[in-house]
Amino acid sequence: MAIESLNARSNMTTESLNSLGSHETIFNKTGVSLPEVLLPAEGTDMQKWAVVACDQYTSQPGYWEEVERIVGNSPSALRLILPEVYLENSNVDDMISNINITMKKYLDDGLLVPHNPCFIYLDRETPRVKSRKGLILAVDLEKYDYTQGSRALIRSTEKTVPERLPPRIKIRRNAPIEVPHVQLLVDDPEMAIFGHLENAVQQMDKIYDFDLMMNGGHIKGYKIERPSIIRQIAEVLEKLTDPELFADKYDVDPEDTGILLFAVGDGNHSLASAKAHWENKKTQIPKEMQAHHPARYAMAEVVNVHDEGLIFEPIHRVLFNANPETLIKEMDKHFSTVSPFHVKSFPSKELMEQEKHELAAKFQGSHIFPFVTNHGYGIIIIEKPRYNLDVATLQDFLDSFLKSNPSAKIDYIHGENAVTSIGEEPGNLGFYLNPIDKHGLFKTVLKDGVLPRKTFSMGEAEEKRYYLECKII
Repeated sequence: MAIESLNARSNMTTESLNSLGSHETIFNKTGVSLPEVLLPAEGTDMQKWAVVACDQYTSQPGYWEEVERIVGNSPSALRLILPEVYLENSNVDDMISNINITMKKYLDDGLLVPHNPCFIYLDRETPRVKSRKGLILAVDLEKYDYTQGSRALIRSTEKTVPERLPPRIKIRRNAPIEVPHVQLLVDDPEMAIFGHLENAVQQMDKIYDFDLMMNGGHIKGYKIERPSIIRQIAEVLEKLTDPELFADKYDVDPEDTGILLFAVGDGNHSLASAKAHWENKKTQIPKEMQAHHPARYAMAEVVNVHDEGLIFEPIHRVLFNANPETLIKEMDKHFSTVSPFHVKSFPSKELMEQEKHELAAKFQGSHIFPFVTNHGYGIIIIEKPRYNLDVATLQDFLDSFLKSNPSAKIDYIHGENAVTSIGEEPGNLGFYLNPIDKHGLFKTVLKDGVLPRKTFSMGEAEEKRYYLECKII
């Protein structure tokens, strides 16, 4: 099945949509809006249209070469994004220019068809989980802030790197549309949003249902237009921002922490770029027109952090052009002044994995880092870590190492197999990291602030959000 007919009778007319009253009224406390979604026209090959997030497979150009082969000359979101594997190409400016040209062409040719304001309820199957639910909506960028110490309603979970923003901002500067891969997390342990949507799915029009390329699984989308369903979503979101309930839930003072409704789980740099674009844009727009300008609202998929289909995976580190022996000696020097430092070598990954559990029991409270080089495997032990999270301990050293060794490079890798295959190449070193507890994420962010960059991943690389829906900006 490619895509459901866009001429099918809607569950809700424009007149009944108006019965909701102003969108700003029913969502005024939550920064949420009903986006006017653009979807590919009927007859589009959706399997060729949808491609995975641009920040995946950044050290595996072969993946994107295969995507290019699959897409061929067919209309595709691939033509609307810049895969980060190509960021250092000499022709990156030409690639950005072609993206903007293609966006306009797809609009002019009627390939992207607008829908009345709506939400979209998603059901995603991946190779590892049967179902992960999502909700496409738009959020007010005036209520989002990625800076350290933010008290905004929508904020980052991880550190934002300003140096990663310019190429994304450059794409948006002349872009008529956005093609988002942002995923926001909501802390709804009672499943009040998605439990209701699952029960109400028969009241929605299915608008797509297809397999995703490159082992991405399967996705279904349902348009939400009924006022009763929209109001129910609004009521749950407003309840999650109630100061008294919030204080009891997290054992914090909202006056100190601010209310956190949405935590950015994926695509933080994309959302930060949307924010930067809006800050630039609004200086050119009369104040009375800013509230309704489309660039003020960014489209995203909301996922419940408690969804059983959402698995937090660690994001591993691989160093390139770094002598492993030198790196470990510098690591010893970095930590040994404040903590006992140990290194143990193994001839195989299996032996390393067996020993890791014994070492964790022996050195309780320590941070343990398994690693791989072209000489084999090893484990590093930091007995008295300064940080609570092991990823923070490691990243603190890596930032220092990279600063003093400018020829070395780092990449953030999803999946142990990829770490092994890349890390065992000469001149490389791969660190394997552990996942964090997703159920405590909101409380951790509220009490400790943003986490180190690339602390966790919402699933493996092929489980990431695929580009599918678009929105005018």
